[in-house]
Amino acid sequence: MRDVDIVVIGGGAAGIGAARTLADAGIDVLLIEAGTRLGGRARTEHVAGMALDLGAGWLHSAEHNPWVELAALHGFALDRTLPRWREQWRQLGFSKAEQEAAAKAQADFEARLRAAPPADDRAGAALPPGSPWANWIDTISGFVTGTATTKLSAADYLAYANAATDTDWRVPEGYGTLVTTVAAGLRTALATPVIGIDRSGVRLTIETPRGAVSAAKAILTVSTDVLARGAISISGHDEILHAAAALPLGLADKLFLAIGQREEDLEANAHLLGDIRSTITGAYTLRPFRRPVIECMFGGEGAREMADRGLQGAADFAVEELCGLLGGQWRRRLTLLAGSAWSRETHIQGGYSHALPGRAAARKVLATPIDPRIRFAGEACSPNEFSTVHGAYKTGVDAARALID
Repeated sequence: MRDVDIVVIGGGAAGIGAARTLADAGIDVLLIEAGTRLGGRARTEHVAGMALDLGAGWLHSAEHNPWVELAALHGFALDRTLPRWREQWRQLGFSKAEQEAAAKAQADFEARLRAAPPADDRAGAALPPGSPWANWIDTISGFVTGTATTKLSAADYLAYANAATDTDWRVPEGYGTLVTTVAAGLRTALATPVIGIDRSGVRLTIETPRGAVSAAKAILTVSTDVLARGAISISGHDEILHAAAALPLGLADKLFLAIGQREEDLEANAHLLGDIRSTITGAYTLRPFRRPVIECMFGGEGAREMADRGLQGAADFAVEELCGLLGGQWRRRLTLLAGSAWSRETHIQGGYSHALPGRAAARKVLATPIDPRIRFAGEACSPNEFSTVHGAYKTGVDAARALID
């Protein structure tokens, strides 16, 4: 049995933040990751000479995002071109008047949430009855939270909205590449799923199929879906596991379509929403970083539908939506380059967490230790920056500092 001071379980942004903080403090730390790579839901794949972020791609709320400083520290350039999600390129399929009406409906929805929070804390209860923009608002919720407003805590929705800013930047070399670069030099064990934590002794015994590790303390940063299904046996933590179940992962997936010809016909970094009337639709960024690709995002029910179709089926759907806006000539110009299906990732099982109606307080429960030797961290532990890489990182750093102090 190997002995270490602290074991960090889960090699995403939270785990890397925790392990880096501990290692820099001179503590003997081992970072254990169930998968074959680090980064978690920040994943960059290099395809056709391009760094493609199949997971997190935006440094949200850059004013208070620690990855901005980390990027500078590690020599990564940032692209400060702001996203154009509120625009529809050339008003294709979404007129200026419709865009203004949709934006007003969204603003009215949030105003109702603030002025008269629904008694059942169900965000969808604040949707205006009979509104023609209800599906559009649910589509946006799918992209932002991974789920529909009917399945979402109003308090949770507002906690994120109140903390977020509109300053979102990107990393040309890949957000996932930046995240894993911060882990350089850390002692890691990949392809090593933790299956149990024995708390009965003075030291913790971390059980894995590859053998046990003895540690004085531990930080768990695995996803809420992994915790909730009991993948890691840990006695006396039922309250934590119930909290995780109240913070399920929504779905958000990406595709990248290669542009075979006439890429100059598309404006770089322009945005399109496929179908403004349906929740089964994609959001498309044309030629991000001026590259010959279209980045496609699906969220909520749209992502669930695309996961059922498979990558090629999802790509076919995206191409048809784009042809409906751009013209049929684009059908022969677009081909699948890469894509994600986070719900099929065994050791993650989804996108990012959302609180069920009435369960926003579960985030605090998840972050509150039961055993003083054990801390939980990850985006779901953040009170108002959940669903983000920076929120996950901050909770990892905080957990590490708590165990140092």
